[in-house]
Amino acid sequence: MFDTLSDRLSTAFKNLRGKGKLTDADIDATTREIRIALLEADVALPVVREFIAAVRERAGGAEVRGGLNPAQQVIKIVNEELVKILGGETRELRMAKRPPTVIMLAGLQGAGKTTLAGKLAKWLRETQHQTPMLVAADLQRPNAVTQLQVVGERAGVPVYAPEPGNGVGDPVDVARKAMDEARSKQYSVVIVDTAGRLGVDEELMKQAADIRDAVSPDEILFVVDAMIGQDAVTTAQAFLDGVGFDGVVLSKLDGDARGGAALSIAQVTGRQVMFASNGEKLEDFDVFHPDRMASRILGMGDVMSLIEQAERTFDAEQAAKTAAKLQKKGGKDFTLDDFLAQMQSVRKMGPLTKIFGMLPGANQFKDQLENFDEREIDRIEAVIHSMTPAERNDPNIINGSRRARIAKGSGTEVATVSGLVERFFEARKMMAAMASGKGIPGMPGMPGMPGAGAGAGGARKAKQQAKKGKKRGSGNPAKRANQGSPQPQAPQPGQLPAAFGGGQDGGDFELPDDLKKMLGGGK
Repeated sequence: MFDTLSDRLSTAFKNLRGKGKLTDADIDATTREIRIALLEADVALPVVREFIAAVRERAGGAEVRGGLNPAQQVIKIVNEELVKILGGETRELRMAKRPPTVIMLAGLQGAGKTTLAGKLAKWLRETQHQTPMLVAADLQRPNAVTQLQVVGERAGVPVYAPEPGNGVGDPVDVARKAMDEARSKQYSVVIVDTAGRLGVDEELMKQAADIRDAVSPDEILFVVDAMIGQDAVTTAQAFLDGVGFDGVVLSKLDGDARGGAALSIAQVTGRQVMFASNGEKLEDFDVFHPDRMASRILGMGDVMSLIEQAERTFDAEQAAKTAAKLQKKGGKDFTLDDFLAQMQSVRKMGPLTKIFGMLPGANQFKDQLENFDEREIDRIEAVIHSMTPAERNDPNIINGSRRARIAKGSGTEVATVSGLVERFFEARKMMAAMASGKGIPGMPGMPGMPGAGAGAGGARKAKQQAKKGKKRGSGNPAKRANQGSPQPQAPQPGQLPAAFGGGQDGGDFELPDDLKKMLGGGK
């Protein structure tokens, strides 16, 4: 959703690189680019004006000094101001002192309240160890009650639905009776799904206010479709005046709209965004962290969310066993079965494009990520499953005839099998080096790497070795010819190694060819 905004901000910051200090003209040009970027992202005009004024004042002030270069200074300021307009600190749910805690969902029809009720209930049950109950108080929309029952079953949460809906029943009465049901069965949280309308009207506001008065909710969450742009702010203000709400939930963050709603609502209404829904599955639900969202928008990734997601997904005991295998015997105990288990664990975290997108600098590979085919992982799994236990345990025994058999069994080409085996050995070598604290093979300057000596001593050693190489040559003419050919040099500070697309000319970063092919960027 924030791709366009991220691209525009990156362009604005790029113009500052190489400058020794910020001039008034630099600040004017940069803030103008940022203003255009925010307006194109559909951020509300009052929010844009306030944001630009704050950035301009801070960029021209005394704080812009020290070790940061102008681009870094402005990025730091923009990041901090983005965090402010996104709500500042992460806000948690207020839980009632005496259960049940009542959470009421409000919003327009089509915002995704019913699905979000299931996502919130599942999150409360699995991560907060609560016992939630869903209440079907949307009796207007056709099949809304049935939908909530289906969602509740998938989330493993009970649904209180005494009325069939489809225009039949009194939602206020249902909400009132739901409280007695929750107390009698000792549910700790009650989530009330209310009706919406296609637009804000008096009937909608009255019904929502009546349900609010009947259940006295501890939290009223306003659910807004993040793709409706400027209307999101108008609708939020109408609900704030008519019913009131305590927090905002953004749905459909996985869409391709411009995302200005997320940057506007908290600032305009004074109510923080608390949760974000970013997919159709019940697991696609996250606590909204303003600082992490600002980091994503600026292309700096979201490593903390990635770590939390990994902790929820990976089996700690299994991960420890895998690490132990990688540390012993140079990682030779790490088999294709372990590799497959690791890959399947990563897939449980969600689409790989989403996972890669959380890494810092991922916007550089945006085109490759967009073209990435998730079915490539299915093909890798098929190849490994087509191997015998002995082959998975020791890939060295996979000769030509075995590769042909594996390719036939998995419906792939022999070249695919060969490539997988080769990549496995490379990956195992790299993971073993990292697990044993030796750094990444082929990365100069990493601990334990050849020519990676610290300080001037390391540089002197490298020079001495270079001199020795010039003095002596092999007696073998073929070897002597090879010795005369230019050898790859270590990259200069700030330059990427050749294996990662760097070179003597300090060219732009490029993915390795194998990874390009894997991501669909090559043929």
